[in-house]
Amino acid sequence: MLRPRKSLEPGHRRKFLVVIDSTPESTRALHYAARRAEHTGGALVLLFVMVPADFQHWGGVENLMRAEATEEAEKTLAKFADLVRGWSSVEPELVIREGNRAEELAKLIDEDEDIGILVLAASPEKDGPGPLVTWVAGKAAGTFPIPITIVPGTLDDEAIKVIA
Repeated sequence: MLRPRKSLEPGHRRKFLVVIDSTPESTRALHYAARRAEHTGGALVLLFVMVPADFQHWGGVENLMRAEATEEAEKTLAKFADLVRGWSSVEPELVIREGNRAEELAKLIDEDEDIGILVLAASPEKDGPGPLVTWVAGKAAGTFPIPITIVPGTLDDEAIKVIA
């Protein structure tokens, strides 16, 4: 069962959560969330989920792959944190998890009672809005524990400044 949200209680701030990956729409979601967090006095959490290594036979190889993946995740989050600092005065909280993206997303929301809004961006491609948006808006929509903001992937920086 989901813990109650505490973002409006004294000593707490509402956190906007953005899932970071290599897609262009991830940057759109981040830009919107950073500006929104700044304008509403909120905080920002960036989540990067690493896919588990599939080398269970050789522990040393698996450990090396995990270390390399962690280093890459840290570099990616640092790059995105720098973008946040350029768009706002918000200092993002950086979270790295390993596992299934949807499961880790759900776990983080359950664990952090201040996360109040998930911000995603939809891909403008003909293939559809992207797997995470499809999952959240489709299968999980009726039972998702917090509101979801889906930013159109076609919005440019100026449009985001105006609406965020």
